[in-house]
Amino acid sequence: MLDLRPSPIAGTWYEADPRTLAANIDSYINDAQLPQLEGNIIGVIAPHAGHRYSGHVAGYAFASLRDLSFDLIAIISPYHNHTSHPLLTTSHRAYSTPLGNVEVDQLALAELNAALDIPITPIANDKEHSLEIELPFLQRVIKNNFKLLPIMIHSQNVEVAQKFGAALAIILKNKNALIVASTDLSHFYDQKTANILDKEILKRFESFNPKSIFEAEQSGKGFACGHAAVASMLLAAQQLGADKVEILKYATSGDITGDYSSVVGYGAAVVLKKI
Repeated sequence: MLDLRPSPIAGTWYEADPRTLAANIDSYINDAQLPQLEGNIIGVIAPHAGHRYSGHVAGYAFASLRDLSFDLIAIISPYHNHTSHPLLTTSHRAYSTPLGNVEVDQLALAELNAALDIPITPIANDKEHSLEIELPFLQRVIKNNFKLLPIMIHSQNVEVAQKFGAALAIILKNKNALIVASTDLSHFYDQKTANILDKEILKRFESFNPKSIFEAEQSGKGFACGHAAVASMLLAAQQLGADKVEILKYATSGDITGDYSSVVGYGAAVVLKKI
């Protein structure tokens, strides 16, 4: 029997019924119209709002993974709650969703801890939605059984991101692995302002310059609640040989609700390594 992290968001952020959840996720993925992607996929960037708001955008990120298999998937997300710890992970042995359980790779987690001089603090029964929200997409699109390396970043420090990204690259090298960075974009601006801010932060993602992501956030030119997660992922991906970020989709919550007075931005992207 696995020690399971029970889902605190099934039935609210996404459907609790497994058939409905699977059908909706399949629809998001199948509706995505992707360009021809050149290269091997090292990672993806996906939003983490409730599926009804951002699922159609997330579908683009996960549609890029069709027909691929991975033994290990690292999900890097922000940690939205108060804590004094820079990096966190679950203390449970697996995540539970309505689609089944996803086992945490304890060996990979131990390797990451050993490669890093910053502690990764295990916590039980966390309420963080931004990591879990990606799991049902992965459970539907990745057909083989994969293990999970879950990391939640609370620190907004570029040095922490650099150290974490470097350590992540070390332990993923020579593994059949994928990195998922979880982030939404600007929050609660009107649609016109959000489009300007989000265009800038997505341009920073595409530039493949992780430090510029922090600069945009600090200067107010663009925002992403998971900017440290994205920067860490890009730093690791660079060391794993990736050389391109391709934006696949952008939208806001207003495009779903019709309320453009206060929106949240969502982007999907893929990180590629030339063959």
